[in-house]
Amino acid sequence: MKRKSKLSEVELKVKKHTPVEINYQFQRSVSYSQFSLWSSCPNKWYLSYVENLKPFTSSIHTVFGTAMHETLQHYIKTMYEETGASADRLDLEGYFQERFTEVYRTEYLKERVHFSDAEEMRDFYDDGLEIIKWIKKRRNKLFTIRNVKLLGIELPLIYKLKNNIYYKAYIDFALYDLDLNKVYIYDIKTSTSGWGKKAKGDDDKISQILLYKEFFSKQYDIPIENIEIEFFIVKRKLYENTDFIIPRVQRFKPPSGKIKRKQAMIKFESFINDCFDQSGKPLIKQHEKIVGESSCKYCQFSDKPEICDKNVGK
Repeated sequence: MKRKSKLSEVELKVKKHTPVEINYQFQRSVSYSQFSLWSSCPNKWYLSYVENLKPFTSSIHTVFGTAMHETLQHYIKTMYEETGASADRLDLEGYFQERFTEVYRTEYLKERVHFSDAEEMRDFYDDGLEIIKWIKKRRNKLFTIRNVKLLGIELPLIYKLKNNIYYKAYIDFALYDLDLNKVYIYDIKTSTSGWGKKAKGDDDKISQILLYKEFFSKQYDIPIENIEIEFFIVKRKLYENTDFIIPRVQRFKPPSGKIKRKQAMIKFESFINDCFDQSGKPLIKQHEKIVGESSCKYCQFSDKPEICDKNVGK
């Protein structure tokens, strides 16, 4: 076990902070997921979050993502609260198998609909084992432990936006470097083969972690210039027949200066103003339908003309 040391000012701020309790009888929370859905199509957001017409959307990808998140968080928590050697002694493979099976079972019981089969589940499970093996082998290159403290796993961000509306999120993990006086916020992503140029340039995608930086600074009263953000992307599949070694983990630090943060906040505020009145209640109105391949291809309402008439008259 690590010897306990005196907490720094930043650690004390995080430790002593009591998250706001939202009274859902008259208050509501908004998340990046809602904002992202609205960015894709405001009508899709309205149907999902106001009309509550959310169809069953579980998939093997979401099950894998949840199980891998929990496994890596368990590893990181042990690494920083105990030692790196203690983390390496964990039966992560067994932990991942247990979470993978349980998450699938939980999702199945919601609708009692199987959304995968044994062959596909085995493929995803084997990919998870390869990711775990790769990360454990390169722990010292991926993580710095010396004079770095864990601020939290699933660290809550609950910040009041306006009357009765709160932004709500949970940070996958956050670290604090004592020597540099820097907070590092990480968001874990699972991906089939990593992020390419298109994904890295997607402003809506990177706005998630830009919002984390903005609201973390405000919630904990920490200078925003002392906060760094990074996507920790784990890949299920690696390209074969290449002349160089491809890592299982891709680390991406999006630009997060004043201009980028301002752009993200302006669009986020547009979402709030478009969807809620001054008292925080959803605006009951005809929301815009965005018709296009990117917004309609995977839309749960695209084949339901009685719900979305986007193709009428097309």
